[in-house]
Amino acid sequence: MKIWLDDGLQDTETARVSVFDHGLTVGDGIFETLKAVDGRLFALTRHLDRLTLSARGLGLPDPDHDEVRRACAAVLEANPVPLGRLRITYTGGHGPLGSDRGEHGPTLVVALGESSPRPDSTAVITVPWTRNERGALTGLKTTSYAENVVALARARAHGASEALFANTVGQLCEGTGSNVFVVLDGEIHTPPLASGCLAGITRALTVQWTGAKETDLPLDVLERADEVFLTSTLRDVQAVHRVDARELPVAPGPVTAKAMRVFEERSGHDLDP
Repeated sequence: MKIWLDDGLQDTETARVSVFDHGLTVGDGIFETLKAVDGRLFALTRHLDRLTLSARGLGLPDPDHDEVRRACAAVLEANPVPLGRLRITYTGGHGPLGSDRGEHGPTLVVALGESSPRPDSTAVITVPWTRNERGALTGLKTTSYAENVVALARARAHGASEALFANTVGQLCEGTGSNVFVVLDGEIHTPPLASGCLAGITRALTVQWTGAKETDLPLDVLERADEVFLTSTLRDVQAVHRVDARELPVAPGPVTAKAMRVFEERSGHDLDP
């Protein structure tokens, strides 16, 4: 396997990032995950735009989009897979052991891993920890993912593939790596960005293509929603058949099934919407 590190392709066995890289020592970095199908990426422009927004939010230099595009193309060509997860990681680079940044400039890594199709439905749990909708990192896709690691481990232990968070005022927010939608009386709703959730690429397209409403929702909406579904880069639109101990009667339900069809058709016709 080959990855892109800083300025060119390298073998995964010999590629090296400094142990003093700020992304390792203090989690000072951002990333994007893209779906690769037969060597073609979905929504690359949107992902690069969000990468830049995250970089600016952390005070990192703007990533060079042309360079990142070249890196992605080189990695895809070097590692042909039918379905893959391509990850762009961009960190503060070599720096001191504290929170201050060094002067060496950022580190860029582009890597590809093989993936498999997701099932049409999944189980989720809610967790007692909260998202901080007013935090310094709110809305940024950073490498500071330890909270998600802990929550996802709890989900796995309960036979689920995702954990859902409320925010500090008890409103439904997001999953560890997904956005959440609910169906109430035939209408699709999803938490607004002000809830503290990430501005998911798949979320935005689903809102645009289905007419979903951005609505402040209490966490207990999950106990009464007619249907629940998740969106993310690798899930696309995925129905939820269980929330905690609650089994939903049909998954995917009719509204979710339509959203799944719409997303599949629209994304299939335009790889860079």
